[in-house]
Amino acid sequence: MTSHDFFQRWKQLSQPQQEAQKIFKANHGMDTEVLKAKLLGLGSALLEDVDPNPENYVCAGVIQTKGQQVGCLLRLEPNSQAQMYRLTLRCSKDSVSKRLCELLAEQF
Repeated sequence: MTSHDFFQRWKQLSQPQQEAQKIFKANHGMDTEVLKAKLLGLGSALLEDVDPNPENYVCAGVIQTKGQQVGCLLRLEPNSQAQMYRLTLRCSKDSVSKRLCELLAEQF
């Protein structure tokens, strides 16, 4: 996915209930390779050179269940000086964003 495609889709998921955001302290350090491994472990695609800020991590994926598919976009913005993150999720299914954001924040 190109930067243009990602941010075009990001803007399409603009309803307030489609977005969840959490700012939190780093629980397990901020090692770049560990972060990449955790993000890839989610089963989503880690998109390189998509975000204008090279420090940020951007992912795209689809959650599949028996009854539906939910498209999800993720942006993780580290602040190494403060040892904190801002995690933003936008999902095509309203109820997924908030719950997934809470679960993922515990991983970082």
